This record gives sequence, structure tokens and C-alpha cells, in this order.
Amino acid sequence: MLLAPIGFNIVYRMIALIIALTVHEASHALVAYWLGDTNDKNKKRISLNPLAHLDPLGTLMLFFVGMGWGKPVMIDAEKLKPNFKIGMALVAAAGPLSNFLLAAIFAIIIRLKIFPLVADIRIPLPFMPSGYQAVYFGFGPLLQWLVWLNLGLAIFNLIPINPLDGSRLWQVILPTEWYLRIARVELLGLGLILGIFLSDVFLGTGFLAPLLAPMLAAWQLFTGMSAPSL
Repeated sequence: MLLAPIGFNIVYRMIALIIALTVHEASHALVAYWLGDTNDKNKKRISLNPLAHLDPLGTLMLFFVGMGWGKPVMIDAEKLKPNFKIGMALVAAAGPLSNFLLAAIFAIIIRLKIFPLVADIRIPLPFMPSGYQAVYFGFGPLLQWLVWLNLGLAIFNLIPINPLDGSRLWQVILPTEWYLRIARVELLGLGLILGIFLSDVFLGTGFLAPLLAPMLAAWQLFTGMSAPSL
């Protein structure tokens, strides 16, 4: 008996999320360093080592439900150039832009049809109970997950609610006093985002469903395919 390829979906998803989160957070740290804040370089956050970026709770979520988040990059906004508001906006933009770039790279590989879109690599399982002979793995399905989850992480982070990256982009136009007031209540936004995320995952509330339309539109633009076969 052959185990269904779908059994590898959790593996594909975890690999794709770890790559997406690592590049996302490392991009924040790198741009912050370029703009004058060396804080995260000292903490070795300018790195593609996933261990430097994985958040403990986010990592647990990654293993148990297949979705998670990275450790936030701590920015000393006063050191950023040309000023703290523009600097924070540029640092924030680096995360989603890096994920869009990754999605584009993996989408190009899909378009080149280097790998079939189905799991085609047979992996024997001699240690499994009698009747289970092998599982099938494929780079094509992994590439689809890499495109899909990088698009999802980028679009999710563009939601204009603190502490997501999208909030930094529109807040740059606010008067400094308002900007600082909003920053002081950032934990409320974090609680709201976490509540939405957990309720959608565990209760199926559908709060994250509106993200699917822009994700699907981006998928079609990047890959030329109507929908991912995940």
C-alpha cells in the first residue's frame, strides 16, 4: 500500500512557512541596519538561520496547526534615517516585499516546468507496519506551497492594524503625536490579531477568509495558474 501524497502537505507547509518567516524577519533586520539601527545585527537577526527568527509560541503553532509567526525584530526607531517614521515604514515594507520577491522566484520555477506539479519521488518506508510501503514527495507541490504561503504572509502583514507591517505604512502620514499614541497601544492590536488568528484556526470563524481573494489574484498573476493544487 502507498501512503497518499497528501500526507506530506504538513511537511510542505512547515518548510514553506519556516523559509517565508525567516526571510521576512531577516529582511526587517537588514533594512533597519542599512538605515542606521545596528541593534539586531548584534542579536544576529541579519541571518537566514531559522533559529534566529522563530518565536516559541509561533513555532508551537507551526507544529500543531501548520501556521505560525516569527519573532518580531526590535527596532530602535530613533536611530533610523531619514527620520523615525519614514525609517519604520521602510523597515516594515521590507518584510512583505521580501515575501513577494520569494513568491515571484518560486513562481518562475513553476512556470519553467522544471518539476511536475504532483508528488513523483517515491520514498520507501521499511520501518512502517506491513502494508505501508512508501510515501511520495514532490518538489512541485513544495514550490506551490512556497508561492502560496509567501503570498499569504505578505498580504496578511499588509493589514493596517498594529503591530502588522501595514500599520507602519499608513501611519507615516500621521502627525508625530498621533503616531506615538498609536504605538503605545500596540499590544491591543497584537491581542486583536492573535484573537482573530486563533479563532479562525480553532473555531473556523472565517475571519481570515477575505484574504483568500487577493491571495488567489496574486497567485494567478505570479504563476499563470487558476488555483494552487494543494
